[in-house]
Amino acid sequence: MNNILLAPAIMTGIGLFFSTVLVIAHRFLKVQEDPRIDQAEQLLPGTNCGACGQAGCRAFAEQLVAKSIAPSLCSVASAEAIISLAELLQVDPGHQEKQVARLHCAGGKGQAFQIAEYQGLTSCLSASVLSSGGKGCSWGCLGLGDCQQACTFVAIEMNANGLPHVNTNLCTACGDCVDVCPQDLFEILPINQKLIVQCKSPLAGDLARDLCKTACDACGRCVADAPVGLIKMQDNLPVIDYAIGNMATPQVTHRCPTGAIRWIEDN
Repeated sequence: MNNILLAPAIMTGIGLFFSTVLVIAHRFLKVQEDPRIDQAEQLLPGTNCGACGQAGCRAFAEQLVAKSIAPSLCSVASAEAIISLAELLQVDPGHQEKQVARLHCAGGKGQAFQIAEYQGLTSCLSASVLSSGGKGCSWGCLGLGDCQQACTFVAIEMNANGLPHVNTNLCTACGDCVDVCPQDLFEILPINQKLIVQCKSPLAGDLARDLCKTACDACGRCVADAPVGLIKMQDNLPVIDYAIGNMATPQVTHRCPTGAIRWIEDN
């Protein structure tokens, strides 16, 4: 009988001992957290989108208080919130340059040729492994809206031409569309970079145009019309050096025979 009672008594004693140790440790060893972290977090939008490069708004607030990053790095917060954060922490708010998602494809239903009818799951990922959903151009947008479903800010909608349209007023540059697109057609760019290549086909000449009316045919006219160093041809596609993108003008696009390189005016 004594042995039966002894075991529970020992376990209870061990439990009480370690509970006491934890209470003492919490009281005397806990790290005091800067109360400004809570205040900064309350000023942030709370979307936890990750566009700032942090795991969430709490992590961003911690980095703000540590003065490792500037308030303006939050692309979702309003200008008023950025100023309030800077005043709270007595730091420079920094320069907030809005970033948005850009689509590198203009080949919708009216431009890209179909070579087969896709019947399967309404998903770009599924279609991408089945002959690109029947599209002749295997590098273009599949038009089934995975990006629209992934966008938690409702910034993307599929238009009548079967292409995703990004509402730049709602886009926070979180990058979810970049991650979900199996064709790798989205890129996060500064909204002021208006010169966009909307083609990913590596083909040239008639081979490209036979698959899509707006495909780049690698003619190189945009390179010739651009300031030196702004555009170069790589794998039959123009590649824009966005480090000097402020040199770009709409003139660069005027002689493009297919409209594969465009000047985007969001309004």
